[in-house]
Amino acid sequence: MKAFNLNYLGTTRAWWVVLVVGILMVLSGFAYWFWPEAGYAIASQIFGWLLILAGIVQLCVASGPNHARAWGWWLAGGVINMFIGFMLVRSIVLSEAVFPYFLAFVFVFWGIEALINACYRGTKYWWLGIINGILMLLIGFFFLEAGWVSDMMMVSFLTSIAFIYWGFTLAIGAYDIRPVEQKK
Repeated sequence: MKAFNLNYLGTTRAWWVVLVVGILMVLSGFAYWFWPEAGYAIASQIFGWLLILAGIVQLCVASGPNHARAWGWWLAGGVINMFIGFMLVRSIVLSEAVFPYFLAFVFVFWGIEALINACYRGTKYWWLGIINGILMLLIGFFFLEAGWVSDMMMVSFLTSIAFIYWGFTLAIGAYDIRPVEQKK
C-alpha cells in the first residue's frame, strides 16, 4: 500500500522556527501568569502594534504588482486594521477595555474553525481537533465573561493560559510540518 501524507499544512525545513515560537509563547504565558498587572497593559499595546503591522502587510499585498484577486478586501482590511491599531496604541485605557473582547472573538473563531476542520478532515486523530475546538470555544467564552465584568485579573489569567496552550499547540504542530525522509 502506498503511503500518503494527510498533512494539509505541508512541510518546511524551517519547522524549528515554529518550535521556537511555541516555546517562547509557553515561557511568555508563564511570565504573564506570575506578573499579570504589567502583562495586561503590555499585551494590549502589543496587540495594537501588531494590528498596525498586519494593516501594512495587507496594504502591500493589495497594492503590489501581483496583487491578490480580491485586492479591494485586502485594502479595506488593511485600512481598518491600521485605524484600530492606531486607536489602541494611542490610548492605553481604550486598548485595555477592548482587549478581552478581541481575544474572545479570536478564540471563538479559531474554535469554530477547528471544529469544522475536524469534521471535514479524514484524519486518524480527528477527535483531537474536536477537543481543541471545544477548548478554544471555552477560552473565548471565558474571555467574553471576563470582559463583561471588567476583571483584569481574570483576563490576565486567561491570556496566560491561552499563551501556554497556544505555545504547546505550535510546538507539537512543528513536528507535523517538518520534512521526513522517505525510506526506499
